[in-house]
Amino acid sequence: MTIETARKTNVTAEWNPQKPRPNIDVDNVDFWDGLRREELLLWTCRTCGAAYWPKCYCIEHENEPFAANMSWEPSSGLGRIFAMNRHHTAFNPGFADEIPYTYALVELDEGPMISSTIVGDPPNDLLAVGLRVRVVYKHYPAEGFTLPHFEVIGE
Repeated sequence: MTIETARKTNVTAEWNPQKPRPNIDVDNVDFWDGLRREELLLWTCRTCGAAYWPKCYCIEHENEPFAANMSWEPSSGLGRIFAMNRHHTAFNPGFADEIPYTYALVELDEGPMISSTIVGDPPNDLLAVGLRVRVVYKHYPAEGFTLPHFEVIGE
């Protein structure tokens, strides 16, 4: 599956002010800009191709000063559920209207792991570990950010 076919129709929503906002800073602003463009970017080594999330130096070899060998590059947006849990209690009042929801650690095809919620028809049990997922985007234009979520696409 290509990057283009991994994308799906995405939604625009209003942010619940009770929820914590993402921490967008100088080190990750390019990642968040990519999400607004519906690109899931990974911090990638131009020397060996290793991909990382969150941003760090490449661990495969010595790095150039100031991470000059690293850049944000689009990922496929595809991966597998590595671990997951189903929340039946809202630990923050901002999530009360989403109960129950499934939160997963997704191992991307490029290697890094990223955590997010599973949307659509989420899996109900631990048998879901290993299921294929793809990124979908939820836009919050009034707040100026987009969040990545994942949906199950098969085994």
